[in-house]
Amino acid sequence: MAEVLTPRKNLSINPLKMSPPLGGSLAFMGLDGCVPLIHGSQGCSAFGLAMAVLHYRETIPFQNTAMSEVTTILGGVDNLEEACLNIVNRTKCRIIGICTTGLTETRGEDLKGDLRHIRRRHPELADVELVYVSTPDFVGGLQTGWSKAVSAMVDQIVLPPTVRRERQINILAGNHLTAGDIEEIRDLVEAFGLTPIVLPDLSNSLDGQVPDRYIATTYGGTTVDDIRAMGNSAFTIGIGEQMTEAARILQTKTGVPFEVLDRLTGLVAVDRFVALLQRLSGQSAPERVRKQRRQLVDAMLDGHFYFSGIRVAVAADPDLLFAMASWLGEMGATVVTAVSSVETPVLAGLAVDQIVIGDMDDLERGAEEQNADLLIAHSHGRMAAERLGLPLYRVGFPMFDRLGANHRRTVGYRATRDLIFELGNLIIEHTREAEPGAWTLPGEDNLEEGGHAPATSH
Repeated sequence: MAEVLTPRKNLSINPLKMSPPLGGSLAFMGLDGCVPLIHGSQGCSAFGLAMAVLHYRETIPFQNTAMSEVTTILGGVDNLEEACLNIVNRTKCRIIGICTTGLTETRGEDLKGDLRHIRRRHPELADVELVYVSTPDFVGGLQTGWSKAVSAMVDQIVLPPTVRRERQINILAGNHLTAGDIEEIRDLVEAFGLTPIVLPDLSNSLDGQVPDRYIATTYGGTTVDDIRAMGNSAFTIGIGEQMTEAARILQTKTGVPFEVLDRLTGLVAVDRFVALLQRLSGQSAPERVRKQRRQLVDAMLDGHFYFSGIRVAVAADPDLLFAMASWLGEMGATVVTAVSSVETPVLAGLAVDQIVIGDMDDLERGAEEQNADLLIAHSHGRMAAERLGLPLYRVGFPMFDRLGANHRRTVGYRATRDLIFELGNLIIEHTREAEPGAWTLPGEDNLEEGGHAPATSH
């Protein structure tokens, strides 16, 4: 069991953690016809909006209630009311996702009461879902805000079941999953003849489409009708420990049983997912899925020579850290430094000695002290990599200095196979052991003496 450490530093140096309001707002980006509304000052959303635009390279329709000094003291219900009315009149949206900030939370505003008051005064909002989620900046991080937002969607939108649909299942997606990851998950689920409702679904809203007209809201994500119908599903699968609370709320409201998978990266993890799909569908895995598994096994055999003994330093949000570190251990690498943004129960299950709840400075110091060969972090890890002279493999949010961030895939058989090749090639390119002539492969000495390499097989 890993020891989780929380250093008592006077400041954060090159922060790893992103704010909960940003995480909640990004979760609302996975809904169709939605406008995320950040209840706070304009500065509360400006930085997060900039990061989201740089990462996704798409239109991000964040809105803000523009709290001032006066409204902060007297209360922001008028700002919230005006913002909701303006958004509905301008965008004709179906959902407004309201995320609080440290500013409004510190004052102690009664947002639920305010929203009831606004609905009574404005019957024209009757057809618009106003989903409120508490995301103060001073509690948790990006993953926390995302998790709370999904729980709020389930709690406030899902309806009681009317008829059980045995082939319909719910997929609750954590913030560590990209649009490409969700596409891969949907493809696997549909291969078993099941119909998934993914919440939130970034694969249709932030997957790099150019619409033929201007759309002021999100487009292509999970619809309101689909969310309401989640209570009719036969089963719920949560991807990432952060989805546990949302799955429990859904079960309490609708009676739909659930299982939470801590990761979908790596052979063992994907096998567990496929076994669950076989049980839910009542059919065996299709041949194309079996072929993908055989390809992954072959890639693992090809790649383990290069991963074995490699010392890695990883910094990421908890569920992404758990997925990457666990998979690296299966490949023979050693995670010598692990840094996470917030503490969650999943971290204790990591097969590492210590996990630091800290920042990029902790990653850099740990990597230097432990003689790491490779860094894994988001784009803010590039300065540490340059100073240490180490290669950086970018994962997580934000990834603003590379193209295609939201199409990167790390889940499923195919994506894990490609991850082995991509990271393995990075190791070959940068480690001393991979320099020409440095590797001694089985039979190489015999070849140099004019002999023959022994026959090998997988």
